[in-house]
Amino acid sequence: MPRRNTRLVQCVALMTGPRPFQPPGILSAGLLNSHPHDLAESGREGIVWTDRGCFTGTSMSRAFLNILFSAGVGAVFLLGGVSTSLAQDWPGWRGADRSDRSGETGLLAEWPDGGPEKLWTNSAAGLGYAGFAVVANRLYTMGLEDDKEFALCLDASTGEEIWRQPIGEKYENHWGDGPRSTPTVDGERVYFMAAGGALSCLEAAAGKNVWTVQMTEVGGSVPDWGYAESPLVDGDLVVCTPGGDEGAIAAFDKNTGNKKWQTAELTQGAHYSSLIAMESAGKKQYVQLLVNQAVGVEPESGAVLWKADFPGRTAVIPTPVDVDGKAYFTAGYGAGSMLVQPGTDGTAEVLWQDRKVKNHHGGMILVDGHLYGHSDRTGFVCQRATDGELVWNNRDVDKGCMTWADGRFYHVEEDSGDILLIEASPEKLSLRGKFTMDPQTERRKPDGRVWVHPVVAGGRLYVRDQELIHCYRVSAAQ
Repeated sequence: MPRRNTRLVQCVALMTGPRPFQPPGILSAGLLNSHPHDLAESGREGIVWTDRGCFTGTSMSRAFLNILFSAGVGAVFLLGGVSTSLAQDWPGWRGADRSDRSGETGLLAEWPDGGPEKLWTNSAAGLGYAGFAVVANRLYTMGLEDDKEFALCLDASTGEEIWRQPIGEKYENHWGDGPRSTPTVDGERVYFMAAGGALSCLEAAAGKNVWTVQMTEVGGSVPDWGYAESPLVDGDLVVCTPGGDEGAIAAFDKNTGNKKWQTAELTQGAHYSSLIAMESAGKKQYVQLLVNQAVGVEPESGAVLWKADFPGRTAVIPTPVDVDGKAYFTAGYGAGSMLVQPGTDGTAEVLWQDRKVKNHHGGMILVDGHLYGHSDRTGFVCQRATDGELVWNNRDVDKGCMTWADGRFYHVEEDSGDILLIEASPEKLSLRGKFTMDPQTERRKPDGRVWVHPVVAGGRLYVRDQELIHCYRVSAAQ
């Protein structure tokens, strides 16, 4: 059922020059990349993309849509007391900038008893811990069935399968078999990392394979818990961490799969963190957390820009966080956390380092200068980014993974499958809703948990437990 908003009464578009605007697409109850005429004639809810996101509403005029799509749009202002929401795509792991913060607005500030309305469940997603990318009303993920890992594309509004494509052999592990990374959508192509190390580029439309590269072909070996990194697509490159003597980090041409460079100076084996792209001191760089070092490398050549020692052990998992040009790192197994200021001379300054916060694998999210997430033996925490000080901790929130949207954290507890809506600030934590994922899988291995990170996109919440994907309406608009 399409989401219905109040009629748009007045809209003013501010034009920002002659450059053509190329929207990611129009989403409307299954209308993908529709022409404005078709959307206006459909009588359904429309979502208009600008370079600031997309706005939704009903009964948009053909003339207004033509204006938006024929000129460069810097912003769209909706006037006249209109009920609106801002929806955004989620093109990969932790979102477009890997901050795990969504720009969506108009979401429920509190949940009713029993949780938000469930829209659909897909029970054929296959085993594994693969996460979600949601773009143009399509949801991309991975699964395992019949000894084959496969890429999967669903209709994000209905859960109906659009296509599936084999991408790798079965990966087995006593914590749970199957893939454990998140696809990355880039235009008309999607990039997948199978647990055995097959990096594949598929066409988004129908899943046709464009190219595949095995991490073992570039010196990598499958880590103890399988390849779990989500590939980073930046410009013309796909960047990932095969690990090994030929170079821990490698970049491939996103169109052909040909290797562009590999960091021969770094030879650590692959662990489980995913790269981020960030800018520090005016220089763009790719930042990664290896088992014993945090590193920054140059995008053009893979040259190592800086290194900082890190006391990782067993499994280094969380993704680095960009803190205004500084890089935050954390890991479990007693490693702790630290903040690094990359230098311009091949060095890096560790601004602080301690073991107050030890995030195992649920991730940390930066909001207004503070980092939030779960810390081993401490509970849900608020950590000040500038000095690492633990502002508060709350043991009532169990270990899990989360995302952030419209001022709230969406937290999935790994043991119970409980899903929490949390409002948190440096002052306090407030619970704004809670319900239990239902049904839950009967196919999870005894050592497995509910480990797939939640995603909020298009006014919907997506969660997963093995072969079961659930979708809930979290938009306040009906």
